[in-house]
Amino acid sequence: MTATPEVDAFTRPYWDAAAEGRLLIRHCTVCDRPHHYPREFCPHCWSEQVEWRRAEGRAVLYTWSVVHRNDLPPFGDRVPYVAAVVDLAEGPRMMTEIVDCPEVELRIGMDLELAFRPEGENGEFQVPVFRPLNA
Repeated sequence: MTATPEVDAFTRPYWDAAAEGRLLIRHCTVCDRPHHYPREFCPHCWSEQVEWRRAEGRAVLYTWSVVHRNDLPPFGDRVPYVAAVVDLAEGPRMMTEIVDCPEVELRIGMDLELAFRPEGENGEFQVPVFRPLNA
């Protein structure tokens, strides 16, 4: 069994952009603030006037944890992996995974860049992950 995202009319633009190597985040046109995770309203001013905008693809490592055991598919096949929270260049925090970096090299505040990992039975989804800048 493979865990795949549930795509609906709201999340389709996000996953379509990811398939093209782009990360989208939501942006409120009323208070001019971005947010992530994607919602149909602004968590800052509660406006429903939000739109998708392309993120720069840069982030800074806020915190992380190395996961050594996870019994839920497909994560058990990946252990150990680095679960992380990053601060996107646009401001919002995002839960993600750090790839292409040995655990001993992880540092709070390190610069990261966007990458994608194929997911799904046939790699039909591209999941945003981050790696050290210029890895």
